[in-house]
Amino acid sequence: METNYDVIVVGAGTSGMMAAISAAEQGAKVLLVEKNKKAGKKLLMTGGGRCNVTNNRPVEDLIAHIPGNGKFLYSTFSQFDNFDIMNFFETQGVHLKEEDHGRMFPVTNKSKTIIEALITRLNELGVTLLFGTKVEKLVHNNGQVYGIRTEFEEFQAPCVILTTGGRTYPSTGSTGDGYKMVKKVGHTITPLYATESPLISEEPFIQEKTLQGLSLQDISLSVLNKKGRVITEHIMDLLFTHFGISGPAALRCSSFINQELKKTGEPVTISLDCFPTRSSHDLIRELTAKSRQSKKTLVNTWHGFLPERLLTFYLSHLNLEQQTGQQTSEKQIQDFVQLCKEFHLLINKTFPIEKSFVTGGGVSLKEINPKTLESKLVAGLYFAGELLDVNGYTGGFNITAAFATGHVSGMNAGQQAQAI
Repeated sequence: METNYDVIVVGAGTSGMMAAISAAEQGAKVLLVEKNKKAGKKLLMTGGGRCNVTNNRPVEDLIAHIPGNGKFLYSTFSQFDNFDIMNFFETQGVHLKEEDHGRMFPVTNKSKTIIEALITRLNELGVTLLFGTKVEKLVHNNGQVYGIRTEFEEFQAPCVILTTGGRTYPSTGSTGDGYKMVKKVGHTITPLYATESPLISEEPFIQEKTLQGLSLQDISLSVLNKKGRVITEHIMDLLFTHFGISGPAALRCSSFINQELKKTGEPVTISLDCFPTRSSHDLIRELTAKSRQSKKTLVNTWHGFLPERLLTFYLSHLNLEQQTGQQTSEKQIQDFVQLCKEFHLLINKTFPIEKSFVTGGGVSLKEINPKTLESKLVAGLYFAGELLDVNGYTGGFNITAAFATGHVSGMNAGQQAQAI
């Protein structure tokens, strides 16, 4: 097969396919190399297999939802943003629909639709696809990349884009290969950590599975530092599990918890507020009115105030489960409301990177040109996707960063290769 190209893209995931498309749109002759037998293996899993392809919020809002170095993407989003992503798929005949929190999905509800659209566009542009091939190293000399070496042969190109992903879900091919290649050419990899990861707790009620399977809607979950100050807060849904807590609110807290764990080496306190939009005063007044004349136990008197299992758990926590409404003092109602507004529990760790949704850390952004995504150390070497030290929340933010950085790196690599 042909061994000389203008641009070589390593990794046919979200950012890699978009990078190859973008480079080819500049007129470049492009090779896309993937060690799996098919493209988009991890993309197939996103959004529960439905592919949350982007989010329709304004760019400022996007960046606010990418807590891991989101500001680095200002230049990227000025060249290609979430609305450009939506337009790309609509142009390819893939219609999108909006769901809660601005999340955009294909109307087919299938990730396969997104992958097929990308493959179709790659084929339209004449991109050479090479599957089942692992890249062993970058070929470079005197601060310039010249191509890649696979396990079988060598391919030449003046521009190479690395889109090999992070270390989450290694079964999809994200085994950290890119980090090794990047280190060998002198780049720094910032410490890797799990983000968008379920939280593990050793609290007795978790180990006893008291609340396992209970889901709560629109609660507030906060991460506290050692001084009790709030580091981050998220109002979303939550799920109690056999190991701790999962659901969107927990996932969004995970990167902050991992960073705090690293700092202190001690379990991190999180605080649950079941009524983030209501004041303690308002809640006390409601429960006092319900309790005044009631001869029933509080589980029945306050029925419907909280999900029954949580109500029973909180009452048990305060030794109030046998008490009637009439017997309950104002102080006891205040204590109960305090628990509803600030229930503290300790988080010992999160799932490891391999079982998390996103990898935090990556290629140091100090060594990358934010306008072009080209290496400052090796001319012609570009980066995109999860390999970069950029991470966002679930909800279409990471995939948006992947598509956008893929497009911008491909566009600039394609233009550079054409100019040579």
